[in-house]
Amino acid sequence: MSRTVLLTLGRLPKALELARSLAQAGCRVIIAEPFKWQLCKPSRSVAASHQVRAPNTDQDGYIEDILAIVKGEGVNLIVPVSEEALHLLENVDRLPQGTSLFSAPFATIKRLHDKSDFIKYAGSIGLPVPRTTTLDAADASSFLRGKDKIIKPRHGCSGIGFMPVPSDSDALGMIPDGDDPGNWVLQEWLEGRVLSSFSVCCSGKVIQTVVYEADVLTGTVAVGFRRLTGSRAVEEWVSDFVGRTGYDGFISFDFILGDDGVARAIECNPRVTSGVHFLEPVGLAAAVLEPGRVSEIWFKSHDRMQQGYSVLTEAYKDFFRPRQFLRNLRGMFAARDVVWSFNDPLPFLLMTPMCWDMLRPSMFSGITLAEAAMRDIAWFGEASERTTREQGTEQPLEAGS
Repeated sequence: MSRTVLLTLGRLPKALELARSLAQAGCRVIIAEPFKWQLCKPSRSVAASHQVRAPNTDQDGYIEDILAIVKGEGVNLIVPVSEEALHLLENVDRLPQGTSLFSAPFATIKRLHDKSDFIKYAGSIGLPVPRTTTLDAADASSFLRGKDKIIKPRHGCSGIGFMPVPSDSDALGMIPDGDDPGNWVLQEWLEGRVLSSFSVCCSGKVIQTVVYEADVLTGTVAVGFRRLTGSRAVEEWVSDFVGRTGYDGFISFDFILGDDGVARAIECNPRVTSGVHFLEPVGLAAAVLEPGRVSEIWFKSHDRMQQGYSVLTEAYKDFFRPRQFLRNLRGMFAARDVVWSFNDPLPFLLMTPMCWDMLRPSMFSGITLAEAAMRDIAWFGEASERTTREQGTEQPLEAGS
């Protein structure tokens, strides 16, 4: 019997990857999305798309909308995609019996999403991590004095709020006026190679890990990426962490690989990231639908992937530097686009109008595309924490904007 699977976001290419994989496995795929227009909407892999209220402006309304979809569409399985997962998991007890969720428990996801708590936990089990504190800590003013550091929001994503702190600068003076210093992480600056990982896990066992490196960046977000082989330091770090925590579901990490060969995790993203594009759809779907029965997921034959429109935009920034511009174009032709599919062309062909709800605020409101994509679903902590955090930020996008 065909299963009905609900994906809790449709605006991002990783959601489209999941939708296509699950549909290929015979599932009926439903999308829940705060934006009216979104990338997955015209896909032939999607049976229905439902607009829902945005979780960080109306969490109760968001949960009510999700529950209505689950009941109305007969959903058997919910697969969270991005930070909206935390809003859903915080209310998991409201889901009806018989509807399963492909995710680790809320307490686990919450701890890993918190950039301070994650570092403390990983360090406590003996895994290599950078020295880290929060800006409200007693040692914040003297922390690594005379050394370069970074600050970033404790609950943040997509590089939003990331700022380097030169050795002679005061980190506390760099955060927005009136914001709570406890909402900011201060971390040592590590020299080395920046690598990312994405893993699919079941009961503390890694089914597959993708290790990849950015070829093209928009800010700190990779839009062109290359899969790496032989990255044992990263793979062993992930396997050790997953085994010790008994983790279930998707999990991703960012690392700095030092000249000493040690991989140090700088943060955790307990969700799907761009590494998913390197996995074969048959194995990916099987791992989501029957994780206990899958021992391995094969990689796709292509080891370079890209979000073509974004990569082209970055390439045009070097238009008046002909050598670099041509080098960028050659790189584009060597990579496979993550959205294009001959059997499902409309998401690629209609990408601009389908992504208008993200493009419009980025073009006309002076915010980055990453912020436009995330701030209506971003999770700033539990109810009491969110009240404090949101007082120091701009108002998020309204549902459907």
